[in-house]
Amino acid sequence: MTNQKQAMMFGLATVLLWSTVATAFKLALADLSPLQLLLIACVASVLVMGTILVLQGRWRLVFQLRRGQYAQSFMMGLINPCLYYFLLFGAFDRLPAQEAQPINYTWALVLAYLSVPFLGQRLRGRDIAAGLVCYAGVFVIATRGAVTDLSFSDPVGVAFAVGSTLVWASYWIIATRDTRDPVVGLFLNFLFGLPVIVAAAVATDSLHFSLTGSLLAAGYVGVFEMGIAFVLWSYAMKKAENTAKVSNLIFISPFLSLVFIWFILGERILPSTYVGLVLIMAGLWLQQKKAAQKQDAAAGVVSGGG
Repeated sequence: MTNQKQAMMFGLATVLLWSTVATAFKLALADLSPLQLLLIACVASVLVMGTILVLQGRWRLVFQLRRGQYAQSFMMGLINPCLYYFLLFGAFDRLPAQEAQPINYTWALVLAYLSVPFLGQRLRGRDIAAGLVCYAGVFVIATRGAVTDLSFSDPVGVAFAVGSTLVWASYWIIATRDTRDPVVGLFLNFLFGLPVIVAAAVATDSLHFSLTGSLLAAGYVGVFEMGIAFVLWSYAMKKAENTAKVSNLIFISPFLSLVFIWFILGERILPSTYVGLVLIMAGLWLQQKKAAQKQDAAAGVVSGGG
């Protein structure tokens, strides 16, 4: 099996896991607060990533970083998992899954915009057009199709969802300067962020849990969305001979996610959700198209020269 085929398999496995998490979020939030979900999921994620590092024989790398890199872990841990997932879970707590999930996918566009001032990249006309299309989709979803009424289904929930995209994009811009092993870095970010989450839970009396199915859903979020999916995606990117083709698999996820949302949660998928999601995906495709064309050309040169 070629490296590209392996990359596609890892990518498809990741997309399948990502497609289930919106449903898992809502199942967990049925009996848990966003902070309780964050606490349980973070503990599960730390355990699973620590186990992965041990099984891969890379546990020693956790103790071989410079002092400044451990301080970096704490600062990045405040962003992810602390702030990012608190906003994301807050959005899912207030909004139907079919509304919160598509909005979250606009983080890739936010990343392109933030890369202009922070990474010195150039904003293209294609990026501006993509933004207009994407946020037209967000507007359609947030108003449930009543775009002329300017009435949002839950303004705070929409603000949380949009805010989470800003935080997530900022995290990845900071991560471009991160020289740590990706899994080691994420493990330490979550490990250093965990005490902050515990302190917040103690301060808000959020340490009391009921033994319900929500606990299992929260554990699933930590193990798969925060842990295994990240490792699988890292493998996909590492093995990919053409990362654009693997990255395009992400466009499957939001549509597959609607199947789980409808089948498991029983949410009636509104026509406005389909319209908004198509607009968001079209905007993201437009924004990524030029980069994909460049990568395809580069891949052709490499394969032709081999």
